[in-house]
Amino acid sequence: MYAVVGCSECSNLWIIEGRSETTQCPRCGARKAYEKRKKFVETDDAAHARDVRASMLANRQGEGEAFAKLDSFAELEADVADGVVDETEYLEESGLNVDEVEAAGDRDPRGPSPSGSKQDIVKRALKALEEPTEDEVVAYAGERGVSAGYVQKALEKLMRRGVVSESRGQYRLL
Repeated sequence: MYAVVGCSECSNLWIIEGRSETTQCPRCGARKAYEKRKKFVETDDAAHARDVRASMLANRQGEGEAFAKLDSFAELEADVADGVVDETEYLEESGLNVDEVEAAGDRDPRGPSPSGSKQDIVKRALKALEEPTEDEVVAYAGERGVSAGYVQKALEKLMRRGVVSESRGQYRLL
């Protein structure tokens, strides 16, 4: 059972499925007993309830005639289901090679990196170096293509997250 109901506080319209003892307006939060709510239509068909609510909203905005020209929700859903183009067909019609697109999606956009992400490099420096200082971590990461600015920011973020601690200029992973 579906009911199109209205709120006496804010004039919102919505659809309720089933019968609960009380209902709450999704817009203003006003709570009322189900029996005291104004029910514009009660139906067993969800699509019919959606059509009634949409028609009422269109009429409120002066667009009732335009709405009347549209198909019902059920008909629109059927049209959409039949007219959906799948991903492969879309790519082929666009002139793209589907296999190449899928292969590109599997690759790392940063390119091949045997040493891992920049953050992994910073963490590895903290593990590999004995009592590492910021300068030593910067040097280690710099040899692997990571900028000093990134290393400094990464160390700050790792400390804030509690992954790294710093004492007297030396860092360690926790």
